[in-house]
Order: sequence, then structure tokens, then C-alpha cells
Amino acid sequence: MSRSVVATKKAPAAIGPYSQAITAGGFVFCSGQIPIDPQSGNLVTGPITEQTRQVLENLSAILETAGSSMEKVVKVTVYLRDINDFAEMNAEYAKWFPSDPPARAAVQVARLPKDVGIEIEAIAML
Repeated sequence: MSRSVVATKKAPAAIGPYSQAITAGGFVFCSGQIPIDPQSGNLVTGPITEQTRQVLENLSAILETAGSSMEKVVKVTVYLRDINDFAEMNAEYAKWFPSDPPARAAVQVARLPKDVGIEIEAIAML
């Protein structure tokens, strides 16, 4: 089975020893994305809906580069700094998966990189 690194300037560069995504076995495994604007490199620090939108834009860009799309996502994990943000996050998230949404887990965590409010990772079919 072959394994390939996915990299795009349309999403933030990795901030550690990891790839934006890896393709293997007919799937794309996207690393967790946080709300960084890839053009400016700045964090999006507004409401959780804005942070969620930026994270999903980043994931979408990575998936497109890999030859996939948001429509082919099969599993998502959402990490929230505050589970009280769940409803607002979910409202923005639902816009990206209007029908047949992927399987998903959403959990509250003690802390996220750069102290952001959200991180999302995804697995999609190629």
C-alpha cells in the first residue's frame, strides 16, 4: 500500500512534525486543523462560529489538494475547549455537511494548540 503526503499553501503549514494530511488505502487522513488564516498566518479568534468556519475552510482546501472533498468525508472528530460552544459550532458545521453528514465525535479538551477554541480532524475517501 502506498502512502503520500498532502501539502497545500491554501491551508496553514504544519506547526510541528506532522503532515497536513496523508493519503493511504483510498483514504485521506487529515491532521487536526485549528483556526489559522493561511494567507495571513493569523489566528481567527472571534466567535466559535468564525473559528469553525476557518477550520472547515482549511480542511476543505487540504481535501481538494488530495483529490477529495467535504462530500467524501466519512469521519470527523471535533475538539472543543468549551463544550458549551457545541450548539454554535454545530450550526456552522451543519452548513458544510447539509446532507448525509459523516460520522462524528465531539469532545471537550483541557487545552488546544495556540489556545484556540476548536480543532477538527477528518478522514475522507479519495
